[in-house]
Amino acid sequence: MYRVYSGPPGTERISPFDKSRCLFKEFSLLDEAMGFAHHLKEKGHVALLIEGDDGTHLDRKDLAKALHHRRNEQTHGAW
Repeated sequence: MYRVYSGPPGTERISPFDKSRCLFKEFSLLDEAMGFAHHLKEKGHVALLIEGDDGTHLDRKDLAKALHHRRNEQTHGAW
């Protein structure tokens, strides 16, 4: 499972202590979690962290890079 933690605009990162108080949504696939992170961004919210049972850990910086790459692939087509 993958959990997408979200917070208010302007939040830069999530501490381990704050993580237990943040909203999150679970997904069975990483692609679904990334899609939800994109949806949050489009709606003016912030995806702070994607964390997976498989050890995946994408913080806000990593998510910004991945979402930018994903948008470029959708715009220009993959390979």
